[in-house]
Amino acid sequence: MSVFRQPVSDTGAVITWCPGCGNFGILRAFKKAINDLGIPPWKVVVVTGIGCHGKFHNYVNVNTIHTVHGRVAPMITAIKAANKELTVIGLAGDGDQYAIGVGHLPHIIRRNPDVTLIVHNNSVFGLTTGQASPTSEKGQITRTTPWGQWEERFNPIAFVLSQGASFVARGFAGDVDHLTWLIKEAVKHKGFSFIDVLQPCVTFDRIHTYTWYRERVYKLEETGHDPSDWHAAMSKAYEWGDKIPIGIFYRVEKPTMEDLLDPIKKNPPLAYLHLKPKKITDLLEKYFSLTE
Repeated sequence: MSVFRQPVSDTGAVITWCPGCGNFGILRAFKKAINDLGIPPWKVVVVTGIGCHGKFHNYVNVNTIHTVHGRVAPMITAIKAANKELTVIGLAGDGDQYAIGVGHLPHIIRRNPDVTLIVHNNSVFGLTTGQASPTSEKGQITRTTPWGQWEERFNPIAFVLSQGASFVARGFAGDVDHLTWLIKEAVKHKGFSFIDVLQPCVTFDRIHTYTWYRERVYKLEETGHDPSDWHAAMSKAYEWGDKIPIGIFYRVEKPTMEDLLDPIKKNPPLAYLHLKPKKITDLLEKYFSLTE
């Protein structure tokens, strides 16, 4: 079998996540989704940020980039702009994307590149041993909130809906089959796709356990929810507590970045252009004295 036809699989790297970590479920769902869609590994690019999720790129045999804290969104936008033929998927953590990286969310939404962003939301900064994150529960005890989290919890679904995202969904790492379906739908969607994944941190978060989520999550598609109804989606975004909806909140077709930008739409991918190397001696002589 040609290497270009092999399915997305493990790389052989030793997985160092804590036993029981929700990242295992997301990893399984990701590999199954890409394989079910029949996308060859060499046409997939995965970008990871900083956090426990950031080890993800070590465990899948696709093109990968491990970027700096909070910069997954601009990185996947740039990759799609350079080569529109690639399937580009960003993976970020709740601290990574909703804290330092939150300023990039409105801009990737308004540009609407045909990429997918999956946020591993475990409600703590797991990599740095359990500090409070933007999605920590009010009153939650963490390393930085020993008397309980006093700030309001960030609502990622409501935020991206308010900015006009064209595909908004939430999954649960404890339901791999459902999450697999969500990832497939997100990748097939033409435009920016956002999935917030509820991911238990078995080491540092004693509230949001698998049992806690299983007692609360329900699937929107089983309730007759209309994903084309923005107002209904926004109403569902504020359900949190005894009942937590998962599934596709909102989906609509909009012109993408690749549709609107002529350099991307009309020209071949930058990766295929023959770029002639040019010496920078002239620039150095113009702006700097080589004799100094």
